[in-house]
Amino acid sequence: MISAWLPAAAQNLNLPLRLTPRPATTDGVPHIQLDAQVFPELSAELLRRAAKIPGVEIRDTVISLPGAKGFWLADQVELAHPEAIVRGREFAHVHPDGGLHASLEPAFAILAVKAGWAIHHPWADERPGWEGFVMIYSPISADELDTVVRLVVDSYNYVTAGN
Repeated sequence: MISAWLPAAAQNLNLPLRLTPRPATTDGVPHIQLDAQVFPELSAELLRRAAKIPGVEIRDTVISLPGAKGFWLADQVELAHPEAIVRGREFAHVHPDGGLHASLEPAFAILAVKAGWAIHHPWADERPGWEGFVMIYSPISADELDTVVRLVVDSYNYVTAGN
């Protein structure tokens, strides 16, 4: 599914509309989904696919809730947008409920929100570099998982300039 780590601009074309209802979320921190369905098998598959991205390691998060898993960039991966990373080299993390936070290119983050895949983090407009920081909703089907993985790859490409 992860097609050759194309530049973010190429991957951002044709983002499908998410047809399932958006979960309610908190307005503050911790920023979590309130009524999302949890599908552990989809979360496990998300982690498996994310671990296949070059230079990505799955670790316990350094910034999120207990039980969340961070998507960590290895030291040799060059950062194009270090300001978009919340802490260390953790460019995204998935919560136990399957929702995840990631930094997208800011204009694409707006498109992801409009297409129903994400919501801006409550602090997205309060910290330079966080303009594209979003919560991507939990996938509830294999098709939704494919799009969520694509958004994770878009985040990777944005933060690393597709390294």
